[in-house]
Amino acid sequence: MDPRPLRHFATLAETLHFGRAAERLGMTQPPLSQSIQALERRLGAALFVRTKRSVALTPFGAAWLGPVREALAALDALAEKARRLRDGDAGRLELSFVSTADYSILPALVQRYAALHPDVDLILTEATTDVQIEALCRGQGSAGIVIPGTTEALPPRLRYRPLIREALIAAIPESWIAERRIRLERGRLSPPDLLAASLVLFPRRSSPAFHDLVTGYVEGLGGIIRIAQEAIQMQTIIALVSAGMGIALVPESLRHLARTGVRYVDLARGAPVLETGLAWRADDAAPTLARFLAVVAGEIGGAAPSLA
Repeated sequence: MDPRPLRHFATLAETLHFGRAAERLGMTQPPLSQSIQALERRLGAALFVRTKRSVALTPFGAAWLGPVREALAALDALAEKARRLRDGDAGRLELSFVSTADYSILPALVQRYAALHPDVDLILTEATTDVQIEALCRGQGSAGIVIPGTTEALPPRLRYRPLIREALIAAIPESWIAERRIRLERGRLSPPDLLAASLVLFPRRSSPAFHDLVTGYVEGLGGIIRIAQEAIQMQTIIALVSAGMGIALVPESLRHLARTGVRYVDLARGAPVLETGLAWRADDAAPTLARFLAVVAGEIGGAAPSLA
């Protein structure tokens, strides 16, 4: 239905005067009268009772006025809705993230983005790096916080920006310290104690960069890799450490994950550094993604650090 006759009807219903209604609509009385008559013929019912001195709504017209006003308000809102979608102030953003990001960069990014764009539906999903990369390449999701290792490890269709670089620390069972299986040196884990322990870490298939960083560090100290358990969630890794299954090397931000039975300590020699970054499709032109990338740029401040 053409919205113009509906606006004519609503305006006349408000003024109950053809002259004032025509003036408000920027038209003359005859076209307004013809528009109302055509609308009544289409509806098969009279909207107004007309006399030489007055105009009044019929019961049918009075009942139909509410739905017409709602329809016109919805039409008027479409332009603003389109603008908000175009500018990224509304819509949907699907962000996936590795479990380690939950204790470092993720909370600040989500809080900032949600504050600036409260009407965007933000969908968060925890997933390992390999799962995120595969999903993005299939066209699923908007962006992912991943641990890629190097930009060369990413498919060509993806773009990447580093977010944070963190030194690894050791998560140690408190029971091992109490039993003197580990003797800390000035509160740090010494290479001999690390080499004597079994490791709890991510499986290589899920996060090759993180896995290789840990195992490469141990091998660089002259040790042999002994894996006690593997897990794909950082919370699970810390729980296994709490149970005395082994030692885990984790990002420094994991100090925020308090767990009974676990102590976080620095490494005594040359802690390796883990980089976490954001990956997204190069051809994704979604306005919500553009706004999120702007927030990312503001949160990390200035130029992104180079890959190690």
